[in-house]
Amino acid sequence: MLFDRSWYNRAGVEKVMGFCTPEEYYRFPAADPDLRADADRRRDHAPQILVLRVRTSEQLRRFKSRHRRPVRRWKLSPMDLESINRWEDYSRAKDEMMVHTDTPTSRWFVVESDIKKHARLNMIAHLLSTIPYTEYLLPR
Repeated sequence: MLFDRSWYNRAGVEKVMGFCTPEEYYRFPAADPDLRADADRRRDHAPQILVLRVRTSEQLRRFKSRHRRPVRRWKLSPMDLESINRWEDYSRAKDEMMVHTDTPTSRWFVVESDIKKHARLNMIAHLLSTIPYTEYLLPR
């Protein structure tokens, strides 16, 4: 099971930008482990939750690159631009969310993503490593 970043937006974007009430925010960390545990019970393995971590300097470099290139400028929303000013708040919110929602049966896996190609390969390798595999040899 994969969750995209919208799964934990309540704990990040919505909290930092004030898009949810404190009650809504506090409901997320309380419900998250239960939801993932329920998903685990319906399958034979725990959900794999991967979160990308980018250094501030790298994220700023990416923003500047998108802003300079008209073909990529469409990727920058006003919210993205505001996030530059709130990067530390986002980082704290993500760390707090992970403290409250990382459980032994439903772990968070942090993927360093300063180099996108390496991040993708590491994510693929991690996900493949969680799939039970038995090698079958064909008779000769």
